Amino acid sequence: MATLADGYGSSILGYPRIGPRRELKFALEAYWHGEGTRDELVAVARELQENTWRELAATGLTQVPGNTFSYYDHVLDNALLFGALPERFRPLADELDPLDLYFTLCRGREDFPPLELVRWFGSNYHYRQPELDENTVFELNSAAVLDEFERAKAEGIELRPVVLGPVSLLLLSKVAPTSTKEGFRTLDLLDALLPEYEKLFEQLARAGATCVQLDEPSFTEDRSEEELAALGRTYDALSHAPLRPRLLVTGPYGHLGEALPILAASKIEAIGLDLVNGRMSADELAAVPGLKRKRIYAGVVDGRNVWKVDRHRTLDYLKSLAAVAPDLVVSTSSSLLHVPYDLLVEYDIPGDVADRLAFAKQKVGEVVSLAKALTTGAEERWRKPPVSVHFKQKHTVRARLNAVTPAHRVRAPYEERRAAQQKRLDLPPVPVTTLGSFPQTAEIRRARAELGHGRMSYGEYVKRIQEEIESTTRLQEDIGLDVLAHGEHERNDMVQYFAELMEGFATTHFGWVQAYGSRCTRPPILYGDIVRPKPMTVEWISFAQSLTDKPVKGMLTGPVTMLARSYVRQDQPLHETADQLALAIRDEIADLERAGIAIIQVDEPAIRELLPLRQDGRSEYLDWAVDAFRLATGGAKPETQIHTHLTYSGQASVVDAIERLDADVTAIVATRSIRWVLEAIKDRALSHGVGPGVYESRSARIPDIDELDELLSEAAESVELDRLWANPDGGLKTRHHWQLEPSLRNLVAAARRLRRRAAHRSDQAG
Repeated sequence: MATLADGYGSSILGYPRIGPRRELKFALEAYWHGEGTRDELVAVARELQENTWRELAATGLTQVPGNTFSYYDHVLDNALLFGALPERFRPLADELDPLDLYFTLCRGREDFPPLELVRWFGSNYHYRQPELDENTVFELNSAAVLDEFERAKAEGIELRPVVLGPVSLLLLSKVAPTSTKEGFRTLDLLDALLPEYEKLFEQLARAGATCVQLDEPSFTEDRSEEELAALGRTYDALSHAPLRPRLLVTGPYGHLGEALPILAASKIEAIGLDLVNGRMSADELAAVPGLKRKRIYAGVVDGRNVWKVDRHRTLDYLKSLAAVAPDLVVSTSSSLLHVPYDLLVEYDIPGDVADRLAFAKQKVGEVVSLAKALTTGAEERWRKPPVSVHFKQKHTVRARLNAVTPAHRVRAPYEERRAAQQKRLDLPPVPVTTLGSFPQTAEIRRARAELGHGRMSYGEYVKRIQEEIESTTRLQEDIGLDVLAHGEHERNDMVQYFAELMEGFATTHFGWVQAYGSRCTRPPILYGDIVRPKPMTVEWISFAQSLTDKPVKGMLTGPVTMLARSYVRQDQPLHETADQLALAIRDEIADLERAGIAIIQVDEPAIRELLPLRQDGRSEYLDWAVDAFRLATGGAKPETQIHTHLTYSGQASVVDAIERLDADVTAIVATRSIRWVLEAIKDRALSHGVGPGVYESRSARIPDIDELDELLSEAAESVELDRLWANPDGGLKTRHHWQLEPSLRNLVAAARRLRRRAAHRSDQAG
């Protein structure tokens, strides 16, 4: 490992932790299912942790981050580091092993719903949200952090421990349901929390740590004057701690804005800037009072996308920064948690695409290489002119896009569509449905793999999938669902499946990225113009519909979600790429209609993931995101019912955007915040069909009938029953049949209760 004395420094803010071959995922799931022991899980975790810092130290980084490993989620880890166990879980503290208690917080159980799953700063990662109340008592529990530091130190590697900053930890937490103090806010606990950080600093300093990294991503969002003042007060206090390492405070995922001069005025030693998403010129840096005296971690290598850095331009940029901030460390813009491990293990990415890519290992190399070039000059090979790769544009795609008019984004009026759909579908009040996916058996995953490796014929594969679709269809009929789904058994992922069937995408074999816990995805790489060569879903949906008289939904992924969950080309505006995707989806809808499919769901669960973190730019984004969805669905016939599925937000601008999507039915991920949805219904902000997700599909917990009845009944107070739908808040792919079947039966029973009560009231009124 190099040192800063050798010249300009190099570091990264974090690294993937699921394992190059998803070793942690498999160890976790084996343990959860009783197929592996605790010791086996801990051994896998320890090996991944140690391999990470050994490999990073060997690259020549001048600083290696530590405490970046997590069994499930780093935000929850940080809450528990300071003893913030939610009050409602305290009865389990004496009953369960600490690791099992941790997993119960994450996954829940019958009598203990899990912590809420929340999106992480515009990325595809989701964290478990800590719960705090006025009685929360913080108590440092630093054994794991110190143990890792000492193990690395014994190998001659000094780690820079990474800890979530105290203000962000509180702002990212929620007020616990156990709180009884009116007006309580999580930030009220700041004064009680800071002494525990000081204790941690003292312990790390005594262990030999020279620097600790404190991430404050919450300040790349708009913040109130009170919150900004809390940031200033925090680092004034922590920088005066009697015994501590140097403090590096980072602002990943965007521009620190008004927080930057506050940090620059404090006594902390270093500030990490995201200069990819919050680029600043040298003059802008020089204009911040006090910044010149800080060590600046210049985040010029993108931690969230997979495109190579332009070395020549970036080196020139770094030189300009070094002229005004001479104590400079080349770094990533954020943790590399959001990109795959290693490009070199991929063998199917087209060469002209692969030449433009960098995964986590390659990005570390870029950081080290840039720091060396800044110190001693560019290497000989740098003097070669950069190779610019221009992918051939598809004239037919461009011509069709240029021919789009506002009329292509408009359907018949909602009330006209509603009447036509009621006549065609004849559904009962409060129809019960799912949101698409059903569990993927090991046999189906194996069949898909064997097809991919050429060990199974397509005819045999079709037979296997059809058998699974029939089984899923019969199960739904037996449960009593009103609108069925085919189960998506042929799909590996809601985005990757479609990417593999469209031109303009490249997909990976090993490019796994953690979404939450053991859940991983392989985001595709969108590099060129989008073409749908042939129908993508009609074969499977039509087969399912042939098995039943009940309507079976066509299941598609919307254009914005395809963007948000892919690594997207950077040579044209996002809205143009979104419209290309929308036209491909529009064609698929037309093919499904021709096949007789009456309900088509176009999922947009990620529409909020691209929402700018600051208010500036949100209106423009929502306009083109809504336009893309409406271009995709604008050609549907009035009698075709268009559903969508998305994550709810209480922000007025997002509620307005949901309404402007003009979907006939909107299913909403809002299990733990369902009252936001109910308020929107009461305010008539959502005037079309709505399905407030009444139980969390990602949890192993089985909701009872009374609980579901209560939530549906509350929704029914504000919306007529023929606009209200009953559904879980997401797909069921990660569940087991023993979990989903009783949950869905309880949901059907709750909806039928509601119908009976409504019919009884109607009879009495008559």
